[in-house]
Amino acid sequence: MVKNHPFSDGNKRSGAYLFVDFLHRNGRLLDKADQPVVNDAGLAALTLLVAESAADQKETLIRLIMNMLAHETP
Repeated sequence: MVKNHPFSDGNKRSGAYLFVDFLHRNGRLLDKADQPVVNDAGLAALTLLVAESAADQKETLIRLIMNMLAHETP
């Protein structure tokens, strides 16, 4: 959604919302200490990183985000 721009406006906001919703639905929004796995600044940074990345970097970005989500906080 962030890269394909299906809407005339709000693609990054909608994509960020869907990412948070995805994390929530899959029980990954909060860590063991009930803290968000990604804060507002991190969500904005990830959204912009995806939006500005080249199309051929898709797999690298997927691995980066999946690695970030796999990290457990102490």
